[in-house]
Amino acid sequence: MTKAEMTTLLEQEVKGLTSYLVSDDFSNALDDASRETGWGFPISGDKKIHWQKQRAKRHLHFYLVSETAHKFKYKQISMNQRFEHHWKIISGMDKLWTDAQDDLLIELSGAESYELFGTKVDAGFAYEEQTGQDITMDQDQEVLHHPNEAS
Repeated sequence: MTKAEMTTLLEQEVKGLTSYLVSDDFSNALDDASRETGWGFPISGDKKIHWQKQRAKRHLHFYLVSETAHKFKYKQISMNQRFEHHWKIISGMDKLWTDAQDDLLIELSGAESYELFGTKVDAGFAYEEQTGQDITMDQDQEVLHHPNEAS
């Protein structure tokens, strides 16, 4: 999914909030989400798309909180409630992201599946097949590591 496609999707999903946001807010939120997750655009994979979108929404809510904060008045209950509701949304989204990071360990680490487990290193001893002569110290001998990208 490209950045433009993600922006369109975000605008559709946050609906009424778009009147309080400008196009730069969506771009900045997607950039913040990319820095946070480490995933650049284009993004592929359902989990990555989902969490990139969720983190961008979180940043959009934070922008709204930041803009609303200076309008806060002591006697104006509705502004206080709006401010609290945005913070509750942000806190809930942050908790979901923290919980999901354990499930997304492979995607977040950028490691291949074969790199996640122990490595077997052969003893390194080598012998010529026909003569049985020890060729362990020859320059062209390589120690085999398993698993690797070819296994």
